[in-house]
Amino acid sequence: MARITISLSDDRHRALKEAAVRQGKTIGRLVEESLELYGVRSVESAAQLVARARRNAGLSEQDALEVALEEARAVRSS
Repeated sequence: MARITISLSDDRHRALKEAAVRQGKTIGRLVEESLELYGVRSVESAAQLVARARRNAGLSEQDALEVALEEARAVRSS
């Protein structure tokens, strides 16, 4: 497993430690869960997720692209 060093304000660090204790988790686990909820994932992982969703929906790649474009246009125009 990779390690990373980050700089946090003292208040943020304290809040993170408190949250970890309250939830009975490590700080690393909280960070992992937060990144997952935020949608941070590798390109390969995201591509696998999209392919799985497309299969589950029974859409071809072209049909899925058309649906995605329609959705994007609808969001932009609202």
